[in-house]
Amino acid sequence: MAQHIDFPELYILRHGETVWNAENRMQGGLNSPLTEKGRAQAARQGELLSGLDLDGFAALSSPQGRAFETAAIAVAPLIPLIRTDDRLREIGVGEWQGKVRDDLRVHVPVVDGPDGPLALYEHAPGGEGFAGLEQRCRAFLADLAGPVVIVTHGITSRMLRCLSLGLGRDALANMPGGQGNVFHLKDGAQTELV
Repeated sequence: MAQHIDFPELYILRHGETVWNAENRMQGGLNSPLTEKGRAQAARQGELLSGLDLDGFAALSSPQGRAFETAAIAVAPLIPLIRTDDRLREIGVGEWQGKVRDDLRVHVPVVDGPDGPLALYEHAPGGEGFAGLEQRCRAFLADLAGPVVIVTHGITSRMLRCLSLGLGRDALANMPGGQGNVFHLKDGAQTELV
């Protein structure tokens, strides 16, 4: 088990559904726009955040279009300055970017979940892997100076939450996932806003 470290209060949002999410494609560093459902999910995230006291919170987003579009809908009305941080981008999937998951040849057991089969992200040829993702997420969290609303991606969100809770990357599969959600992390505890 990883050592627990105290981090500032966090709200972590995963972007809304994209065209490629709906097509079951691996996105990684590529991008596709939010669907109508994805924009509605982002609007709902904004509704959830609007009932909170976000005074003193910064807003940081992945620079990838799907996350930044979600941030513009959900966060900008509440925190007008949204900065991007490249460390919040989605895990790199190398040669599998843009490919439909069903077409991938995988030689390890895969269990599907709300963010797709996690094994795919670890075994993508030329991909970043969980160790690389963990390294950049640890660096990101170590640089936080105060409370922040974060808009990111499914696997990156899982890693940030694992590390914030002191669980390490072995707990990735146990983290709740899905699209358009908001997780609150404070004092070593995680709550999903609904």
